[in-house]
Amino acid sequence: MVRLINEKNIWILQKAVLGYMKLQEPHTHIVEINQKNLRPCIYVMWHSDQFCVYGLQHKSKVNILISTSFDGEIVTYAAQGMGFSTVRGSSGKKGAVESSMQMLEKLNAGEDVAIMVDGPGGPYHSVKNGAIKLARMSGKPIVPVCWYSADRTFHTLPTWDKMTFPVGSVKIINLYGEPIYIPKDLPDEKLSDMKKLIKDALENLQKRAPEVYKEALENKLWDKKQ
Repeated sequence: MVRLINEKNIWILQKAVLGYMKLQEPHTHIVEINQKNLRPCIYVMWHSDQFCVYGLQHKSKVNILISTSFDGEIVTYAAQGMGFSTVRGSSGKKGAVESSMQMLEKLNAGEDVAIMVDGPGGPYHSVKNGAIKLARMSGKPIVPVCWYSADRTFHTLPTWDKMTFPVGSVKIINLYGEPIYIPKDLPDEKLSDMKKLIKDALENLQKRAPEVYKEALENKLWDKKQ
């Protein structure tokens, strides 16, 4: 079967995705809750919440880890067009090492990184080792984050990751968890414990998000941001 989007015409989809993001940006109103501004840090999120990077400050100093897949070419073009920096990495050992070294260099230079911990292809809500090993090497904190909105303009795709995205004017919260520090001497056999810690932290944020969003509305936080 011939793929409709290929190396020759990928630019069409790249420009379409970036065009959507540019058009949507002024209508996406995000307030940050419990953002401690620890810099540099390693932001971690589910693949479904990848667009929460919209709400991060100092975008040019946020390095998003994106796969070297075909789809990653589209995401990279859009992310860079929105002012973010990117690091490309694959699930293979060589690609993972190379991307880890690049992200370590960015952290040591005082910049942040953002990692979708169950990406790029799942399984759904299954935390992988990359962010933990990076935190162990760098000594920088892991900061869990999710985003949430109850507005009708906030949608969920019927994909494996249940990706959420806005279309139209929308009020959103970026809800941050407490920082997680990984000891530099953490043995590999303890990685599973840290993966559970991150999974629990992200899922707890998602459970809390509707109530926190309601409180944000009651306190008119979006009005205060203007």
